[in-house]
Amino acid sequence: MNRRAAHVGRWALAGLLFLGGAAWAGEAAETEGRARGQATAPVTLIEYSDFTCGYCLKFFRETWPRLQAQYVESGKLRFLYRDYPRADRGPGLDAAVAARCGGAQGKYWAMHDRLFAAGGRLEKAVFMQQAAAIGLDQPAFERCLKEGKYLASIFDDKQEATRWGFRGTPGFILMHTVGGATDKEPAIAIPGAFPFEMFAEEIDRLLASAPRENNGPRAE
Repeated sequence: MNRRAAHVGRWALAGLLFLGGAAWAGEAAETEGRARGQATAPVTLIEYSDFTCGYCLKFFRETWPRLQAQYVESGKLRFLYRDYPRADRGPGLDAAVAARCGGAQGKYWAMHDRLFAAGGRLEKAVFMQQAAAIGLDQPAFERCLKEGKYLASIFDDKQEATRWGFRGTPGFILMHTVGGATDKEPAIAIPGAFPFEMFAEEIDRLLASAPRENNGPRAE
C-alpha cells in the first residue's frame, strides 16, 4: 500500500471503527435516484460533496470518469452521492436542492452533472436553463425549488458525513455492499480528492475480500 493509501487506512481505523456495522442510508439513495451502478456490486463508494467545492469538481472531472469506466460499468462498484453543503444557505445548498428537484422528475444525474459542469455558476437562472436542457417540466421544477421540500434530507446527509468524521469536502467512504462496515473490515475513509490510483488500490483490496454471498464480479 502506498503512503497516501496507508494514511487513509489508519485514519479510517482510528476514526470510523466505532460505527462498526451501523446501518446507513443506501436504500434512500437508491429510491431517490442518487445511486450509480448495480445494487449487487460487491463494493460501495459514498461521496459527500458540495457543488461549490473546487476539489469536488476536481474529483468529478478527473477521477470519477475513470472510476465509472473501470469499476461502475463493470458491475464491481456502486456509487452513492450525498449532499454536504458547506454553508447553511447560499449557492451550494441551492444547487443541492436543484439536483434533488431534477431527481423528482427522474433526472437527478443529468442535473447533478450539469451543475458541476457549470463551473461555479450556480443561481436560479442557471438552474432553469439546465432544467430546460434536460427536458424537465419547468413549472414543476420551479415549484420544487421554492418549496424546499428536500432541505431536511440534505442536512441529514451532512449530519451523516459529520458522524463519519468529515469536516470538509469532498469526503468518501468505501465499504463492502453486503454487511457494510464491520470490526474485521471497517469502512475506509478517504478525506479529500485523492488521485484515481489511490481509490483503485482500496477498491481492489475490498473486491478481493468481498463476501462470497455477493454474486457481483470479483477482482481479477
